[in-house]
Amino acid sequence: MKSKPGENSYPDPASADEGRLASRIGHEDERRLDLALRPRKLDEFIGQVRNKKILAMSIDAARGRAEVLDHVLFSGPPGLGKTSLAHIIARELGVNLHITSGPAIERAADLAAIVNHLEEHDVLFIDEIHRLQRAIEERLYSAMEDFEFHIVMGEGMGARTMKLSVKPFTLVGATTRSGLLSSPLRDRFGQHFHLDFYDHAELSEIVRRSAALLNVAIDETGAMELASRSRGTPRIANRLLRRVRDFAQVNEASIVTREIALAALELLEIDTAGFDKMDRAILGAIIDKFDGGPVGVESLAAAVGEESDTIEEVYEPYLLQEGFLARTSRGRVATQRAYTHLGRTRRGTLL
Repeated sequence: MKSKPGENSYPDPASADEGRLASRIGHEDERRLDLALRPRKLDEFIGQVRNKKILAMSIDAARGRAEVLDHVLFSGPPGLGKTSLAHIIARELGVNLHITSGPAIERAADLAAIVNHLEEHDVLFIDEIHRLQRAIEERLYSAMEDFEFHIVMGEGMGARTMKLSVKPFTLVGATTRSGLLSSPLRDRFGQHFHLDFYDHAELSEIVRRSAALLNVAIDETGAMELASRSRGTPRIANRLLRRVRDFAQVNEASIVTREIALAALELLEIDTAGFDKMDRAILGAIIDKFDGGPVGVESLAAAVGEESDTIEEVYEPYLLQEGFLARTSRGRVATQRAYTHLGRTRRGTLL
């Protein structure tokens, strides 16, 4: 692939800086681990079988004809592999991968600079593509269809348009909110793949693969326990594996068994459904504060102290998929399964 912690005490500024630095280093370490665990080829990518088969066919065909790959749109909840697939596409095609996001492109000039630096057949990956400003999105249309970028010079009656030729490229878009994409943009993608939540067997295989890369000994029962509490999401499975690895190391456990996994997950407050404190807070708020619903997402967000977008993009999809939550025209409603899981009756009292 081509390049690319009395009285009147105040916080010590130096300590605060050290804390921020440690946090930043920790975040970078986690990021490096995430990158190391990502599959590098389609053959290494676990799950999404049908999507993977179609994508492999398209890549092989484009490569065989020495043509640019059709633009690709990936949709689905966070952590299912959209970014990994963008990397894989570029590697399989043997071209450069250029990465940006919808919020990062603030002006048309930003987009012009990006597309102007693309080499022939390169892959441009735009994460959160649904957050592109409409005016910028419209500039993208001609680049996608005709490989031309139109720049407006000047204002008013003296304005003129300059046409910039763009080398043929493949745009890979990723979105967690496909309903927010405009029809004109969505229609310009030749391929649209919706990524589904993973089953326990697939997640167990992912955990075992990641454990091998991290040099963590884990047995089948330990892997399956992590898989069953990963909310159908590989990113969460890998995150839990890293925390269980820490737990096993501190407790001098040579192998991650189901018992070790259970003890670590109990410490992390991850329950049998894979819910963390925020998941339970969301369901509990609907039941206890809003009498089971319906409740609007903004009211729910205020009740639990979380952003409404985060609730909609990160938490809701799995709660809906697993039948703990229902979404109606009047708002969110807790289902009987949510009452049962939290040990409540329909009147909100403990069983």
